[in-house]
Amino acid sequence: MMLARRVLWVVLFLEVGILLTVVPWSTYWDRNYFTDGLPWLHRAMGNTFVRGAVSGLGLVNLVAAVVDACALAAALRLAWRGALSRVKGE
Repeated sequence: MMLARRVLWVVLFLEVGILLTVVPWSTYWDRNYFTDGLPWLHRAMGNTFVRGAVSGLGLVNLVAAVVDACALAAALRLAWRGALSRVKGE
């Protein structure tokens, strides 16, 4: 159960990171339904600094996903070695 939860967290961080990194530079960002009614929000969302900040948050999520995946892989390696040593009787 713990393994599945950690894998899901890694996948979640990857998805959020990719979306936050890519979407601010796509046409979806410019044609957003929520900003059409609020001109001041549309101007703010069109600012390159805001787009860069959102992309920066996406990169932080991607780094968190990679770090968590590496930690998960290391924990699995240790668990696998422990299981092998018990089987061998060491």
